[in-house]
Amino acid sequence: MGKGGEKGEESGECKAQIPLYTWEEIQKHNLRTDMWLVIERKVYNVTRWANRHPGGHRVISHCAGEDATDAFQAFHINPTLVQKFLKPLLIGELAPGEPSQDRDKNSQLVEDFRTLRKTAEDMNLFRASPLFFSLYLAHIIAMEALAWLLVSYFGTGWITTLFLAFILATSQAQAGWLQHDFGHLSVFKKSSWNHLVHKFVIGHLKGASANWWNHRHFQHHAKPNIFKKDPDVNMLHVFVLGDTQPVEYGKKKLKYLPYNHQHEYFFLIFPPLLIPVYFQIQIISTMIKRRFWADLAWAFSYYMRYFITYIPFYGVLGSLSLLTFVRFLESHWFVWVTQMNHIPMEIDFEKHKDWLSSQLAATCNIEQSFFNDWFTGHLNFQIEHHLFPTMPRHNFWKVKPLVKSLCAKYGVQYEEKPLGKAFVDIIGSLKKSGDLWLDAYLYK
Repeated sequence: MGKGGEKGEESGECKAQIPLYTWEEIQKHNLRTDMWLVIERKVYNVTRWANRHPGGHRVISHCAGEDATDAFQAFHINPTLVQKFLKPLLIGELAPGEPSQDRDKNSQLVEDFRTLRKTAEDMNLFRASPLFFSLYLAHIIAMEALAWLLVSYFGTGWITTLFLAFILATSQAQAGWLQHDFGHLSVFKKSSWNHLVHKFVIGHLKGASANWWNHRHFQHHAKPNIFKKDPDVNMLHVFVLGDTQPVEYGKKKLKYLPYNHQHEYFFLIFPPLLIPVYFQIQIISTMIKRRFWADLAWAFSYYMRYFITYIPFYGVLGSLSLLTFVRFLESHWFVWVTQMNHIPMEIDFEKHKDWLSSQLAATCNIEQSFFNDWFTGHLNFQIEHHLFPTMPRHNFWKVKPLVKSLCAKYGVQYEEKPLGKAFVDIIGSLKKSGDLWLDAYLYK
């Protein structure tokens, strides 16, 4: 009895010795060389581990000094398994008097969102349909086969080649949406299977890099439309976005390009060049610089397959020209679909909003239809996808009413629009930002 009492006292003493931290202290550790974050009131020092993170060190650094509970749950399909990596990084807990959320976030909204997520889990909305993804992959492979049959049967005339290019561009665009599913771990229950098939789809079917995509795209999801955190709004001085950046550039008299005309030169720079030029250079250089040799091998298998298929018909130069034209067509498709949900929305510096509010401020939906679902790879449900990135896309429509209801309860704007209006809004947003820049450049 005495020994048991001593053991209980020791256990209580150990528990009492767990360091307790205030938010004020935690928020100081938000540098790349000093990163703390909070998950379910537990404080972790992830500084040394960040470079080993499969999603890249930047996505963790963007959450440093914050409550990362919702981001952690959003990105991991098996949080219990991931906890074993977190355990050695545990350095303490939030002090009892500290709120669970940092920076005066609405704790009731946060709790209600987490309840919504639990409801979605209970409804099995995170369970994928094998038939859906099998048929989706089959229709991509069928288009690849159709393209080869077309040129085999009808030859290499201009009309045939044009049809061939459009078929291949469609196949590439749809493969892009499919790799997005595996990259978000939304198909298989095991992360390893998702990672393997992701490398096959993005590597062998598209000639790109899974690691490059992961490191870039997860940052976008963690902090959408946040300057210096979301790489998708890093426009390298080519465009100015939102309401803040244009005024900032204007006041500093920065004029790398005539931004008041950006809504016009957008058509010449962004859709035609993003994939065939910028992404192509970035992907190859990233694979070599970071030694992503497995990704390089998968990408090499794509180019081998492509050139073996089409050099007999078009020769080396002709095949290269065809591939460039296919990338050119795909790039237009990709840019309009991926930018329609984000560019017209709020784009600004970090405001430390809760997960629901930050995602809704940066994303909007496009009306549902069979064509819109297929054409956008279900990114017309961008809101639901951003809130639950590991949810299989065929279930977005089921969780949508719950999300709308929660947004209505807290007055969070849930924006949805027709596809055509979404495209027009991209240009309108660029024009508005350009006008803000010109006004600040001339008069402030």
